[in-house]
Amino acid sequence: MLGKVTQRLGPRSIALIALMSGGVAAADSFPVSIPHIFGTTEIAAPPTRVVSVSFIGHDFLLALGVVPVGLRKWYGVDPYGVWVWAQDDLGEATPTVMQGELDVEQIALLEPDLIVGQWSGMTERDHRLLSLIAPTLAPMEGAGDYGMGWRDMLLRLGLATGTRDAAEDIVSRLDQRFAEIRAEHPAWQGAEAAMVWSGSMGAYTSRDIRGQFLEALGFTVPDDIDARIAGNPYFVTVPTEDYTMIDADALIWLDTGGTVAALRDLPLRFTMRAYREGREIYSDPLLSAALSHSSPQSLAFALDRLVPLLEAATDGDPTTPVPSMVDVGLAP
Repeated sequence: MLGKVTQRLGPRSIALIALMSGGVAAADSFPVSIPHIFGTTEIAAPPTRVVSVSFIGHDFLLALGVVPVGLRKWYGVDPYGVWVWAQDDLGEATPTVMQGELDVEQIALLEPDLIVGQWSGMTERDHRLLSLIAPTLAPMEGAGDYGMGWRDMLLRLGLATGTRDAAEDIVSRLDQRFAEIRAEHPAWQGAEAAMVWSGSMGAYTSRDIRGQFLEALGFTVPDDIDARIAGNPYFVTVPTEDYTMIDADALIWLDTGGTVAALRDLPLRFTMRAYREGREIYSDPLLSAALSHSSPQSLAFALDRLVPLLEAATDGDPTTPVPSMVDVGLAP
């Protein structure tokens, strides 16, 4: 299985699997030591009460069969912050829900034996305080607060929770699906694609999980987007007077509310090649949330819905409508 898993992994993930496969964590043995941006977390025994302070971490835990006793809700209408793709994994469980800034006292009251926060924005001070309560898993070195890819997050959680085999199996199956899609769409390889949130006219970089998703399909994020990285390495502002940087071979408009009306009012949109050639894709709030969570379950959900839209947008025929654009009255 290791050979299959490593086909699409970077050196950090390969090193992590090597750690999981021998010595320290062989056969899901404990204790385990997991390095991260603030040092190393030691986990003495398989955890039974896990709290997720990551905005998307509960999805990953649920994918591994680990139901957290507490989770941090990001957004959405579900009272537990669990979207449709992970509802079956949550089942009838009713975890404590946290929102907003980290509340150390609230977390302590849950009596966790593991706290996970790989996509949480926690500071070193947060980590120090949380570690007084229970072993706390922070982002890995070099990934930044919100730059860890789904593989790294899942494999590290597999190591931390004693579910290594399940994590490796999920990685293998998802990587195989991405590989099959790439093989079926040779024209996508090296083509440019951009994900843009029209709410503030910002584009996601190649360091963001949404940019990583595009690259897993074979696309590249336009260099002009990455060239504008400054304070925020994941999201850059699109100049109101020039949309060149997002005028890609495939342009995906993410909707978290109000996008359709905003797009109708963008005068420069009608000057773009993406508009004239029917290369735009409207991603409704559910699909946009799936792409933004980039968890094992939401990735599978997103691939089911987005791949047909990408096919229509990149078929080279401007007269072929993209169904999602037609549905909301945005097609040329």
